[in-house]
Amino acid sequence: MTATREYEYSVLAPLLYLAFELGDSNWKLGFTIGMGQRPQERTIAARDLDALQREIHLAKRRFGLPETAPVLSCYEAGRDGFWLHRYLVEHGLQNLAVDSSSIEVNRRQRRAKTDRMDVGKLLGQLIRYRSGERKVWSVVRVPSATDEDDRQLHRELSTLKKERTRQINRIKGLLASQGVRLPVKADFAQRLESVRTWDGSPLLARLQTRLVREHERLEFVGKQIKELERQRVQEIRQSRDPKVDQVRALMRLSGIGVNSSWQFIMEFFGWREFRSGKEVGGLSGLAPTPYQSGSSYREQGMSKAGNRHIRAMAIEIAWGWLGYQPESELSKWYERRFGQGSKRIRKIGIVALARRLLVELWRYLETGAIPEGAVLKTRLI
Repeated sequence: MTATREYEYSVLAPLLYLAFELGDSNWKLGFTIGMGQRPQERTIAARDLDALQREIHLAKRRFGLPETAPVLSCYEAGRDGFWLHRYLVEHGLQNLAVDSSSIEVNRRQRRAKTDRMDVGKLLGQLIRYRSGERKVWSVVRVPSATDEDDRQLHRELSTLKKERTRQINRIKGLLASQGVRLPVKADFAQRLESVRTWDGSPLLARLQTRLVREHERLEFVGKQIKELERQRVQEIRQSRDPKVDQVRALMRLSGIGVNSSWQFIMEFFGWREFRSGKEVGGLSGLAPTPYQSGSSYREQGMSKAGNRHIRAMAIEIAWGWLGYQPESELSKWYERRFGQGSKRIRKIGIVALARRLLVELWRYLETGAIPEGAVLKTRLI
């Protein structure tokens, strides 16, 4: 008796691939239906969504796809943010916002780069990604519009504080150019008139006028900072938002204040769903970067591939944790491992402590388990 075999083959449904190269005045679109198919390229005016829908419709006709064929698109996350992603998803497209720093590049010293080549490269990697090659690039997890809006307060506050520092340094620099030193305080403008240069003469009129204006801008920035800080404190005291509840939970730990707790939640823990401590360390950019080739092995330091706002704050809080939580298990671990080392070794160790502390804070928020040996505050604000 002859055995009969039946073969079943899985056939992928028709799919249109779309890649964007986003510019300020024009968008370049690349369409294809699979590997080996030369991309069809089109250029439309930036943010012209009617033209985008029209080009998608025409691309399906050119490739002989039914109007109901799904579309898989991608673009590099950057200045344009995530509004385009939300628009595409709203209109039935599956879209990937890609971390541009994770895209493979040619390692030659000089490499050609054009918008056309970028679109073609994105299309090729998009096909590879759908075929199962998940590590071809890193896909950004897009926050909701509300989650993104929650990040505005602390980011604006951070920007204003940097502007304040620049403004103070500018004023001090202008005074230093005349051999003068004067504290930049509230009565700066009044005291300016009594300032004398090296030869006993007053500051020249134009310089005085500029210094007064610079100080007025400094005071304006200071008022905005105080207003934002007042708004944040009010929300912490009165809001019933689950994110603000998490902020209050972090603030109960000694060594973690308003700035760090608010930023940790609104920027990092409040809307992301971590599955392990490795994901927490990786997304913060505090994960190690090993280099191994044959018998050669060395550690290249932290990856810096994650959220830079969180990374900077985590390292700052790690230093503070040593002072405010000296009896915690994390602080004792640091002292055993790095405490007796050189200044360089201690700095290396603080990065490891920052990563471990972030993981402990994530577990604390998820399960309520207080980091071992940590002390709680008796009052929040």
